[in-house]
Amino acid sequence: MELKERVRSARFSIRRRVNTEMIELYWSIGATILARTSWGNAVVGKLAKDLRAEFPSMKGFSRSNLFYMRAFAQAWPELGANLQQKVQHAAGLLPWGHLMVILDKLETHDDRNWYAERAAEFGWSRNVLLNQIMNRTRERVGASPSNFDARLGPAGSDLASQLSKDPFVFDFLDLTHVVAERELEQALTDRIVDTLRELGAGYAFVGRQVHFDVGGDDFSLDLLFFHVEQLRYVVVELKTGRFQPEFAGQLGFYVALVDDRLRRPSHAASVGILVCGGRNDQTVRYALSGTTAPMAVSTYTYEALPAAEQAALPDVRQLLDALGGVGGELRPGAKTTTKAQERGRAPLPEPRGAS
Repeated sequence: MELKERVRSARFSIRRRVNTEMIELYWSIGATILARTSWGNAVVGKLAKDLRAEFPSMKGFSRSNLFYMRAFAQAWPELGANLQQKVQHAAGLLPWGHLMVILDKLETHDDRNWYAERAAEFGWSRNVLLNQIMNRTRERVGASPSNFDARLGPAGSDLASQLSKDPFVFDFLDLTHVVAERELEQALTDRIVDTLRELGAGYAFVGRQVHFDVGGDDFSLDLLFFHVEQLRYVVVELKTGRFQPEFAGQLGFYVALVDDRLRRPSHAASVGILVCGGRNDQTVRYALSGTTAPMAVSTYTYEALPAAEQAALPDVRQLLDALGGVGGELRPGAKTTTKAQERGRAPLPEPRGAS
């Protein structure tokens, strides 16, 4: 058994070393092309042809891939110094396919670094990375109002803020109407793998309707998770309506219960996340200032697009009206069977530059 583990470990180490060396090679080729400002498309095309002829057994020397190499060196100029000093950089740890997705989908250096670092840290597959980018995970992480700063201090607040998003996107539930809280809770539990993916890396599901007996009084919190990296319990309460001040008191009570009954000395302070259908940020601020429990208030949506972008899209009837005369195939009022139209929104466009 020990020998098998040793072999597996060696194979992984070899694959990682080969990938790192390939990324170093690609960066150096890209940096060379970038430095030769006089090299136009024709020259890069000839270089690709020459490299394929010289190294027929090696893949990756297509003309388009050489342009990706140039974009790679341009996106991470600091990588050259890191490679020389043998300093690890997130971009240098990722497979080439991941880097192509990042270069295609993201524009700013900060965004590229953020997704590269998390893809390397959490071992995201290329599909998971693409999903995280398309769901705008970075924009939503830590965006919900909270009292983490006041209750946990700067260091604790930075960590706890990574646990919440605003809004949470539950479009994987395929819900088409307003549901009761227990229905939403049941749907999230039924699709727990997708729920954990939306919550973020590090979450482990503990239970639903977790029961506590307090001096003969019965209480049950909606959803309980444990974050295995921060070593803290996360209490999630679901409210389908708008935020009300009393919700903070209820969630604070549950956080206190978990801290008293379940938290171990090695655990960080438990936190609460209230997920509701809407909120007034001023009301939230006053309510959170009056509770000692660390908590955040997030909203949720069934839709993959933010409300502002949904409003900017034409509805189904407008699309049908616009296309009604094209070839006589689509007419206003014609029935459609696409799932997206049945849900009352236009289909999402193909992501730009998808590979």
